[in-house]
Amino acid sequence: MDMYETLTIETDARGVARLTLTRVEKHNAMSAQMIAELTQAAAQLAGDASVRVVVLTGAGESFCAGGDLGWMREQMEADGATRQAEARKLAEMLFALNTLPQPVIGRIQGNAFGGGLGLVSVCDVAIGVESLKFGFTEARLGLIPATISPYCLARMGEAMARRVFMSARLFGAGEAVTLGLLARAVPAAGLDAAIEAEVKPYLSCAPGAVAASKRLARHMGPRIDAEVIDFSIRALAAQWETEEAREGVRAFFAREKAPWQQ
Repeated sequence: MDMYETLTIETDARGVARLTLTRVEKHNAMSAQMIAELTQAAAQLAGDASVRVVVLTGAGESFCAGGDLGWMREQMEADGATRQAEARKLAEMLFALNTLPQPVIGRIQGNAFGGGLGLVSVCDVAIGVESLKFGFTEARLGLIPATISPYCLARMGEAMARRVFMSARLFGAGEAVTLGLLARAVPAAGLDAAIEAEVKPYLSCAPGAVAASKRLARHMGPRIDAEVIDFSIRALAAQWETEEAREGVRAFFAREKAPWQQ
């Protein structure tokens, strides 16, 4: 087991690595530290030839509640250059996970909101518990799902994304399957068996061919390159500058309704 403070990596004898988010008390919300550690973990896994498959999951009741609100409040108080730098760290973390050479299986054991759906979308396949709730909740705070958008749009397609991307509406696991975010929704008791069923075929495949096939799929699929990522960073940083964002985050911490909420 590797020593991180916000996550763990455990690799079994078969080369199946379980990457677990462990900010349980914060519903695995992504802080600056977690973003940095996920980036480091991705580099570690990518460089480990003994790892054949990565299973991404969360500890506790939530998979990932999105961006840590304390981290977001810090961005509201920062200058523009700092905001762009922090947005880039988030974007680079997602890119690192998305480009892992190993297949990534999402074991979605708890609810996922906002940036948590970005983590779901960088998985090659994600399976979730049928009772879960999901949502792109950023617009409720006057924010936008910017840095996760390349991966979520690649997963769902524009038409499906526009059903849920900007309304902050919560939806269940069944709709998440329809939208393409999840491959399957299963009872909680059957989650580990479903994950094992996804993992096992890869252990009969040549690792190099698996990695090359994944690169091919990414190359032939929607473009996610430096230009796209830069656009998403600028979009997020610009939204942080708006009065809506300032008022939305302020209202949340004051436990008040934002002016647009009815």
